[in-house]
Amino acid sequence: MNATSGPKSVGALLLCRADPPAVRPPARLLGEHLLLVPAGPGWSVLVPEGKPWLHGGEPVEQVVTGWATALAVPAATWPVVALWWDRDRAGLTLASGFRRTVGYTWLADGTPVGEDEAMRTFAARLALDPVLDVQALEPLTAPDPEADAHSRLVGIVAVLARAGLALPTGLVPGDHADRLRSVALAQGAEQIEGAAWRDAVRAELDAVEGGPLGPYLRGPRARVLGGAQLLAGVPLLLWGAGRRSGGWATAGALLVAHGALGLAYDRFRER
Repeated sequence: MNATSGPKSVGALLLCRADPPAVRPPARLLGEHLLLVPAGPGWSVLVPEGKPWLHGGEPVEQVVTGWATALAVPAATWPVVALWWDRDRAGLTLASGFRRTVGYTWLADGTPVGEDEAMRTFAARLALDPVLDVQALEPLTAPDPEADAHSRLVGIVAVLARAGLALPTGLVPGDHADRLRSVALAQGAEQIEGAAWRDAVRAELDAVEGGPLGPYLRGPRARVLGGAQLLAGVPLLLWGAGRRSGGWATAGALLVAHGALGLAYDRFRER
């Protein structure tokens, strides 16, 4: 690939390190039309159906960084890699929980304009191999007259493939957005639409309850936990208040509050 080809369109892909059922609820909260496709064990890809960067005046990089951050924060347990490109540049943005996003950019001709430290942080947060995968990423940050921005993004996908990512056939970063949507639909993509507020909240609660903490948020275990917190918190609160110990009183109050909220939540969700 020569140095002058580069991306000729504007587009993006959101690579989520989670299965589609986990990605679906936060994706609906974005309020955008997206296509959701499985992308290997423990991976999913979101393909934008619309082109908000053409209508809202914001660059594609800024739009997808906001999307990636919004997707990753509710999950906190799985990261999102946003690959984006326009006629002048291409790059990646990694969002993971509440940590600051990490990004790297190339000019259309493939010239790196990012910091090497950002790519090392990228590898560390995705738990990539600190030797083999980091060595595979290093050429992507070095000048190469034969590598344009498109091939840099393809190189990122190749490294992530070592971590299980398997993009559907024909879904290639740097392609025209319309072609990406056509390929995703041909692969049986699920259409994700923005949910109403009530539906979005319900979907998010269902996702949380379906996770490891679910049994402690709703059901018998949740009721036992809430009751135990009340039983421990009430006497601790009274004891701390009687001895004018603000620390113990605060601890007791927190236990009481957690217990009461837990029982109330379980009852609310049961209804």
